Amino acid sequence: MPERAVPVLEVAVQDVAGALAAVAAGADRLELCVALGATGGLTPSPGLLEAVLDAVPGTGVHVLVRPRPGGFRYGDDEVDVQVRDVRAAVAAGAAGVVVGALADGRASGVDQRALARLVVAADGREVTFHRAFDVLDDVAGTLDVLAAAGVRRVLTSGGAARAGDGLPRLAATVRAAAGRIEVMAGGGVRPDDVAALVGLGVDAVHLSASVPVADDGGPGGGGTQGRTATDPGTVAQARQALDAAS
Repeated sequence: MPERAVPVLEVAVQDVAGALAAVAAGADRLELCVALGATGGLTPSPGLLEAVLDAVPGTGVHVLVRPRPGGFRYGDDEVDVQVRDVRAAVAAGAAGVVVGALADGRASGVDQRALARLVVAADGREVTFHRAFDVLDDVAGTLDVLAAAGVRRVLTSGGAARAGDGLPRLAATVRAAAGRIEVMAGGGVRPDDVAALVGLGVDAVHLSASVPVADDGGPGGGGTQGRTATDPGTVAQARQALDAAS
């Protein structure tokens, strides 16, 4: 039996400095977003995407397309914005996009009409379905829908706040995927989680490797909660743990 490939290490970054630090520390692929700590991630600007692509040529940059914080049930106008953002990301040279849209009601599953539009807009680039997947109960049925729609991979924490606490459902997801769609484990991942995640047979491990940065926007409305930045030391530890576990 041939050896299984080493899972991909994907790091979520929010700026050029983070992209450079993550790649230098061993990231194979990047997810580009903004407002990660405050919102879970939103669509980056075209200027930021262009700058990151220039900074790390040869590295696959996948763009998160999420127009607002909150849930993943979108009106027609919000879907239209996402379609435009996907097209813009593809035109700029992104290797893929990260999307997710749900139909009304927990049991209703994926918004298949919205997803179809987003996949078409991606024009053959890789499409990842993000952790909206973790809101749904039907793992196998949702994977069937995603695979049929042309989605390349799903990002999931196994339904837990942290992927390290969602191992049973992650294992079930890997089994149900059966090679039809990649499974990327992500969500609060720390380097000491990596071995257990790799042991499940996931195709990739995703983490933000972020640390808080104190900052104050002052009276202009910027807020006082600060921001987060990519920590290259955490990326390097995750790289080492992934290689050792593989």
